[in-house]
Amino acid sequence: MEDVNVPAGPGAPGGLRIPAGELIEQFSHASGPGGQGVNTTDSRVQLSLDLATTTALNETQRRRALERLAARLTGTVLTISASEHRSQRRNRSAARQRLAVALREAIAPPAIRRPTKPTLGSLRRRAEQQRRRSEVKRNRRRPGLD
Repeated sequence: MEDVNVPAGPGAPGGLRIPAGELIEQFSHASGPGGQGVNTTDSRVQLSLDLATTTALNETQRRRALERLAARLTGTVLTISASEHRSQRRNRSAARQRLAVALREAIAPPAIRRPTKPTLGSLRRRAEQQRRRSEVKRNRRRPGLD
């Protein structure tokens, strides 16, 4: 079993390397494609990583990952399943890729919202609409005793 490499991105400019010793792989029978061999081969892969104890993440990354992946965690353990391929080797590769993608997205810093100003045209249109609405309501009033 080899290490999982997470490519560089926001939140991890140098990328991440998750040591193979921190990953837990379990194999089981998979439903789906496989023909007669589907009942005899353990091609489904479950890849687990404990986010609280992994050495691959610093404290900021760990906090972000635990917060953003909370719905997918069991305690602090993230489990990824792969069973779409017929071979165990391809499912192992698919599970590792999904783990890398999930971690990369989870540790990215939140996007900073920069409020924008309304355009001059939109301000003018709004003022004109208000004037028209005011005129409509003024015309509904009871006529004065002029």
